[in-house]
Amino acid sequence: MRQTTYLTINGTELYSEVDGEGEPVLLLHGGFCSLESLRAQSDALVPRYEVHAFERPGHGRSADIDEEYSYERGLADTVAYLDARGLESVHAIGYSDGAILALMLALEHPERVRSVVSISGNLDPSAFDRSGEHERLLLSAEPAATTGPHASEDQPKPDLERQHYERLSPDGPQHADVVLEKLFRLWTTEPNIDPARLASIAAPTLIVAGDRDSIRPDHSLLMAASIPGARLCIVPGASHGLLAEQPELISRVIGDFLP
Repeated sequence: MRQTTYLTINGTELYSEVDGEGEPVLLLHGGFCSLESLRAQSDALVPRYEVHAFERPGHGRSADIDEEYSYERGLADTVAYLDARGLESVHAIGYSDGAILALMLALEHPERVRSVVSISGNLDPSAFDRSGEHERLLLSAEPAATTGPHASEDQPKPDLERQHYERLSPDGPQHADVVLEKLFRLWTTEPNIDPARLASIAAPTLIVAGDRDSIRPDHSLLMAASIPGARLCIVPGASHGLLAEQPELISRVIGDFLP
């Protein structure tokens, strides 16, 4: 039975969930996403694993912070969350921003990671396909038009993540644009991970992306090729919204990869 609570993580109250029994899995959501975006994957994992998840500041049910966002802070919150839950090591599964954090966790705290699943992650802002509509959205001064720079013109409509935000956020629907503006500044400047550093990742790793992802396929290939023994799964016909487009397939791919 799913247990929900708020935990004080680095001085901020963050929403948290735990469900299932077995080896611990940590789910890390994407930018301008809530845990609802990973609900299908969580439900599929619960029969075999103990699934842990939390919502970062300004996302889902967690109130925003005054400070700018950074992946360094996201990593610090992730480690603090593991400590608060008494989790020595986990199977880290991340989507988009969460995929970046999963890789950073494996790089900076390898002892805390049993395996890594990176879904539509990237190493630096140059990974985005800046052609056409995507470039306009990425550089737009009107973040309300999209769920963020990871959006692509063939994403599912309506904007489900904005609907989730408006329903769940304690900051109110009007605060969404504040969050998006901060995320735009993050996405256009970070992360900055040297692909050569990925060679130090020893945990079993799976890289997943869509063939129409706003993360270019060659970038996902570079990530997989840089990690010893990593597996690569490119989902045909899928955009950056692949979790919503192919929930059963993504859940099956993850389930087949995990021990």
